[in-house]
Amino acid sequence: MLIVLSILFSALLLAIGVFIFLSPGKPRPFVNKEGSVLAGSISEKILVTINGAKQGMFIQSIDSTKPVLLYLHGGIPDYFLTKKYPTGLETIFTVVWWDQRGAGISFDATTPNESISLQQLISDTKEVTNYLRKRFRQEKIYLMGRSGGSFIGMHVAAQAPELYHAYIGVGQMSNQLKSERSAYRFMVEQYKELDDKKMLRRLMSSPFVFPDSVPDGYLSVRDEAMHRIGIGTTRSMRSIITGIFLPSLTCRDYTVAEKVNLWRAKARAGVHPLWKTILDNDLATQVPELKIPVYFFHGIYDYTVSYPLAKEYFEKLKAPVKGFYTFNESAHSPMFEEPAKMLWILQENVLKRTNLQTDKKL
Repeated sequence: MLIVLSILFSALLLAIGVFIFLSPGKPRPFVNKEGSVLAGSISEKILVTINGAKQGMFIQSIDSTKPVLLYLHGGIPDYFLTKKYPTGLETIFTVVWWDQRGAGISFDATTPNESISLQQLISDTKEVTNYLRKRFRQEKIYLMGRSGGSFIGMHVAAQAPELYHAYIGVGQMSNQLKSERSAYRFMVEQYKELDDKKMLRRLMSSPFVFPDSVPDGYLSVRDEAMHRIGIGTTRSMRSIITGIFLPSLTCRDYTVAEKVNLWRAKARAGVHPLWKTILDNDLATQVPELKIPVYFFHGIYDYTVSYPLAKEYFEKLKAPVKGFYTFNESAHSPMFEEPAKMLWILQENVLKRTNLQTDKKL
């Protein structure tokens, strides 16, 4: 027994040691072929006071004079996934992966959930934008929102178009209540075809009885059910544990404490800190028009946020220039799943503020 306990204790110490080794908490610089830091590049993690709260962000670019792109994450900051799924965004932008108030490295245990409102996050986004405009001496920047971040991003772009060259929605939300109901129906049918009685029972134990709400029981199985059939974060990701949790633990750019806080924040927020607000509102009604170019990038296998509903919203949306781009090999993360295609569209359409390759013209 003592030998077994000794082995287990040693294994635990080794695991802790490896975890600490993998958590220096500092992004690696961009280097040239000789291993020297690339002149003009930037690779940093910083904390900035935004509307009275310390908030963190990762800033990455091979050339810090390139246009600034502010990225708004969804229910959890996903910068750590860039280590497994390189996006290449830093080659054409100075990309800012901001951990929003209450999330990731911006987590503060003393901040009550109820203080994180839509208006607060809109205000924070504008404040971060102005910080970046001043720091990088750019009159306007680009705004990209993914998933829950796209709900915030559309409101910001509508309220402050003078701050942005264009808005890019990835996995763009519209009517999320309809999206969840659609996803539920699809998954029930898929698991019937697969004859997966266990998952089917779990799904059908929490049906959408009320037209204006999403059952808590469904939410407890939602992510697992989506990922097992390839309609979640990515088409190939089959597990939240191996696909998201473990990559977050091995990301060297977070300290141990920051990794713990990443998941403390997620546990507190649930699906998204604005989940009720998101479900109660239809963006097609709230934001029917933008005064700047708008681009939607959507995976055809995305059921986290409905692809058909995003297209429907796009058709109604008024904007001086707009483009919708279908990613045929993607679920909820085109930038991680088809990065080359996304970069090409960003270079040829978004940066030129045209829409020559939009779906309608392909």
